[in-house]
Amino acid sequence: MEYVQFGRTGVRVSRLCLGCMMFGGATDEKDSFRIIDRAIDEGINFLDTANMYSSGRSEEVVGAALKRNGKRDSIFLATKVFNKMGTGPNDWGASRRHIMQQVEASLTRLKTDWIDLYQIHRPDPTTPIDETLRALDDLVRSGKIRYAGCSTYQPWRLMQALWQSDKLGVVRFDSEQPPYSIMERRIEYGILPMAREFDLAIIPWSPLFGGWLTGKYRKGSAPPSGSREGRGSRFDESDPRTKARLDAVEQLVPIAEEKDVSLSHFALAWLLDNKAVTAPIIGPRTEEQLIDNLGALDVTITADDRARVDAVIPPGTSVDGGRWIDY
Repeated sequence: MEYVQFGRTGVRVSRLCLGCMMFGGATDEKDSFRIIDRAIDEGINFLDTANMYSSGRSEEVVGAALKRNGKRDSIFLATKVFNKMGTGPNDWGASRRHIMQQVEASLTRLKTDWIDLYQIHRPDPTTPIDETLRALDDLVRSGKIRYAGCSTYQPWRLMQALWQSDKLGVVRFDSEQPPYSIMERRIEYGILPMAREFDLAIIPWSPLFGGWLTGKYRKGSAPPSGSREGRGSRFDESDPRTKARLDAVEQLVPIAEEKDVSLSHFALAWLLDNKAVTAPIIGPRTEEQLIDNLGALDVTITADDRARVDAVIPPGTSVDGGRWIDY
């Protein structure tokens, strides 16, 4: 396993981050323990979850796993706050009240005294950014969190946050967790240049684009039962968005096959080849999926590979349609 600097911090993390969204939900506790243990054995030292995943159950399972295996001190543990965690009008967002309430709940569920990376899960347009940052600063000073980050922020919101941190002399965001993959490249003209300029760690979510970059969804074939697209009646080849995705897969599979690797290995390796990317977040539901994802670490991406990918999904665009001006 290779380890890299986490943004401008002194911490080094594994090139792959274990996303824990499935744990305690689609993946039961026993299998979750097995996946976490195997990931740590393979050198992964970076785990990411959120208070909202399975209504807190993911954090509980992760906390129980780390207590059980005794590896908490060696893990860079990340979680998030923002989404609705109750029925009250203040049970969501990035207000001081909600952050202070939820960090205590997360610490309890994770069975730990500190969180390494506490992330604001989404921008909160109803709360001044200085209120959010001052609350995070207090948590760093109290030792309850070590670093702060954000997820799916537009460049202007992230720039506003960095400016306010500098102006107020408080903790700043050291990371951004954006959607990024071969099929979703809209951060390339905003977030990624900003990350390079300000030493932000980039930890992409959905690096396999919701399973589309595994190659399991193909033209003329029904999606696997139990898969995201296979549930209900979501998969419709006549839908323009589905058609665009299928067309992209048909062009990407031969590129991977010529390298004698799976599409999922190729897609993850393509992200790892980008020096602006710190650690893509893999979200295995099974141990087999975890082992498969690890295979990407052995794949080398060439300039020709990148040029061929660019011809399928141009830089700064999404397979679902054009440039996202905010990104």
